Amino acid sequence: MIAGLVIIFFVFAGLYADVLWFDQLGFLNVLTTQWLAGTVLFVIGFVAMAVPVWVSIQIAYRLRPVYAKLNSQLDRYQQVIEPLRRLAMFGIPALLGLFAGVAAATRWQVVLMWLNRTEAGRVDPQFKLDVSFYLFDLPFLQSVLGFASAVVLISALVAAATSYLYGSIRVSGREVLVAKAARIQIAVTASVYLMLQAVSIWLEQYSTLTNTNDLITGAGYTDVNATIPGRAILAGIAAVVAILFLVTAVIGRWRLPIVGTALLIVSSLLVGSLYPWVVQRFQVDPSAKTLEEPYIQRNIDLTRDAYGLADIEEIPYNASTTAEPGALRADAETTANIRILDPALVSDAFSQLEQFKQYYQFPQNLDVDRYTIDGKSQDTVVTVRDLKLEGLNAGNTWVNSTVVYTHGYGVVAAYGNQRSADGQPVFLESGIPTTGSLPEYEPRIYFGETSPPYSIVGAPKDSKPVELDYPSGTDGAQQTYTTFTGDGGPTLDNAFNKLIYALKFQSEQIFLANAVNEKSQILYDRDPVTRVQKVAPYLTLDSDAYPSVVDGKVKWIVDGYTTSASYPYSTSVGLSDAIADTETPPQPFALDQINYMRNSVKATVDAYDGSVTLYAWDDEDPLLKTWQKIFPTTIKPMTEMSGDLMSHVRYPADLFKVQRKVLGKYHVTDPGSFYSVDDAWTTPNDPVSPSTNTTLQPPYYLTMQVPGQESPSFSLYSTFIPDASGATSRNVLTGYLAVDADAGSTDGKRAEGYGKLRLLNLPEDVTVPGPGQVQAKFNADPTVSTQLNLLKQGQSKVLNGNLLTVPVGGGLLYVQPVYVQSTGETSYPLLQKVLVAFGDQIAFEDTLDKALDVLFGGDSGATAGDTSVPPSETPVEGEAPVEGDTTPSTSTGDPATDAQLKSLLAKAKIAVTEKQAALTSGDFTAYGVADKKLNDAIAEMLVLLDQ
Repeated sequence: MIAGLVIIFFVFAGLYADVLWFDQLGFLNVLTTQWLAGTVLFVIGFVAMAVPVWVSIQIAYRLRPVYAKLNSQLDRYQQVIEPLRRLAMFGIPALLGLFAGVAAATRWQVVLMWLNRTEAGRVDPQFKLDVSFYLFDLPFLQSVLGFASAVVLISALVAAATSYLYGSIRVSGREVLVAKAARIQIAVTASVYLMLQAVSIWLEQYSTLTNTNDLITGAGYTDVNATIPGRAILAGIAAVVAILFLVTAVIGRWRLPIVGTALLIVSSLLVGSLYPWVVQRFQVDPSAKTLEEPYIQRNIDLTRDAYGLADIEEIPYNASTTAEPGALRADAETTANIRILDPALVSDAFSQLEQFKQYYQFPQNLDVDRYTIDGKSQDTVVTVRDLKLEGLNAGNTWVNSTVVYTHGYGVVAAYGNQRSADGQPVFLESGIPTTGSLPEYEPRIYFGETSPPYSIVGAPKDSKPVELDYPSGTDGAQQTYTTFTGDGGPTLDNAFNKLIYALKFQSEQIFLANAVNEKSQILYDRDPVTRVQKVAPYLTLDSDAYPSVVDGKVKWIVDGYTTSASYPYSTSVGLSDAIADTETPPQPFALDQINYMRNSVKATVDAYDGSVTLYAWDDEDPLLKTWQKIFPTTIKPMTEMSGDLMSHVRYPADLFKVQRKVLGKYHVTDPGSFYSVDDAWTTPNDPVSPSTNTTLQPPYYLTMQVPGQESPSFSLYSTFIPDASGATSRNVLTGYLAVDADAGSTDGKRAEGYGKLRLLNLPEDVTVPGPGQVQAKFNADPTVSTQLNLLKQGQSKVLNGNLLTVPVGGGLLYVQPVYVQSTGETSYPLLQKVLVAFGDQIAFEDTLDKALDVLFGGDSGATAGDTSVPPSETPVEGEAPVEGDTTPSTSTGDPATDAQLKSLLAKAKIAVTEKQAALTSGDFTAYGVADKKLNDAIAEMLVLLDQ
């Protein structure tokens, strides 16, 4: 009893802690609704299973033959079971009811969605039913039928076992003798079971619209003309057989139901399997392209609708591959915003320059956001300075990790299109205390992605602060302390609450420490994604939460999706598989197939007090409308979003990845071409991923102007190449997908262009190299490789940054930053060079601005954001020496000619270096090649100077 009470109290402690957490956050109704729904369903499931099983056992036992002649073996069984009979008659139904109740309780979402269902306003093309029938009704009905069938089947089994044990069913030689009571019970039970199967078979007609066949998802020609009619026929036969079992219960003859059951089995083979196979094999396969056309069209239309692709704008883009001088003049705003800072590579630079103390850290992959600086929108690479308790080493005691080191400090942001002279990021917000161009905000990060499991904060007003705020002084030797003043967690103002959390976190210190006082709060579940998932369990959340300075606070912005796997005629994808790329690792054993997805909710989490706010972003989504009925006070309308928050909301990457996955096949809208699979696309592999473990190239955020737009906007893009492998594989661009990711900056109003998808279709007769081809060309170019070898001197390593693709100059421009990092322990990557490509032409210079001018014949017609970066002269201590611009001054008065001369001088310099290296190694063949390069460069310069 003591052990049982202890277990019960531990369970109670966990439940009560949940009540305190949800109540403090203002979402207690979410928890109580789940508990209430789960409890009611548990009771229903328990009763629905236990009562029929108990009744079946009781009927079989009470109506047993009084003078049944049993064999000796059954006699022994009865003698063993009799002492436990009463316990078994109640225990077996109770145990089965317990399992059934738990199973039913887990289906609370399906039941609540059915009770609060909302019409979608679109009907399916086959049965003309509203799509909501497939989203809400069909899953519920199938669950109920499955549960009811299990109850009836188990009841039949226990009734048969009881009847056999007590002589109602006897086997005498080849004859089976069944008592009248047992006959009636078994026949009625079989009739109920077959009637349930008849309804289930009837509902399977509708399931064909979500089943996947070899060609499409949904009912094809064979399904419509053979499978669906066949299931209607089988449902009728099953109902007739159910009636025959009732007749047997009355007249006592088994011949009719046995014949009927045999007929049902034969019919299921003939009508359910053989006939559809004959239709498919001899009618459809010879003329599949023609017969399947209307059903393929259904699949195309509803798949595009289910993933939000119905309104995509497809634009023919006859991409130029020739870099003409001045070609970028019309794209000056786009080139000025091209991001050369790679958020996946500069984390170490942020750490070395902005970490300050070992107990701070930055994530491996930083985020891309935008801020208005001096009246202009500026793409930035942003992150927050979060806690790293492991950095305390021996100082990582309970007091330090729980009461002293409680929060991170400040936002760190760098210009995406700039770098310093030595290759460091140029910060627009940095330091401790924070300074920079961002508006004033609360810098303390109590709720972050790497916050401690729990912290205890808060103290009486006049007490001495004990929470470390930030290091101060010129050398950081001094410490500044603070006290949390928000409402961020449950209070520990009484002994009972302290005991509850001491049990929850298995720490007696919470109960005993004198640092825990009547004003203390305990902060836990601090990761923003975890907090949103707990208060909105019906949402699928984006894999990347990002911080923004909004209305004087740091807010984590989290995108929430409503998903379903029951949308008719829509092709399903594995969500984890679709979003996996270089930045998002694949999930093993993921079971998350979906065929419908909407970005229905934008959520924010305050980094200071952890408050969660949910905003209805897609108020037309039937799934969101249904959940708003279930949790009516938890989601605010979009009209309550501030303009500052709107300016940082962006189109979510995970939704975009799923859409590009679907568009790889469903950009084809002609059924004939779709059937032939003659134009399938795929996302290219990330060219900087290792060849032994290739990953897909992630989409990138950039401010740019896509054809079809009137002005540049913050966008998200990805590219496509042909979906082929082996010898037929061609890494050339076939499509360019971009979406307007800027929601505007008006209070409660989304920008008109937000979410507009544009697909640039490249013509087949123009070969635009894909990312893989461009990266290969960069790596194979002798001029580039020579300069890279120079950068690698001193055992430094060269890191290629993200390869961006920008639609400018009438074609597609590739931009890749090149970083150099020494081998020292405290080294970090420095941006030293920029590679660019347009068509088959490439350039490799110190800055993007110079590279564009060289690439486009001396004058690109536009400037990049790193225009003012001077050439590096002295390397940073501990870093690799950087090849600077040491070419002599040569001016002809013509900027285009000067740029060409500069490029030729660089080639000549490289040739001289190659000659010297070849001479040293005794390789006279290489010496001759280098000498020819030098002579050719000199000859070209002389021609230019003669002009």
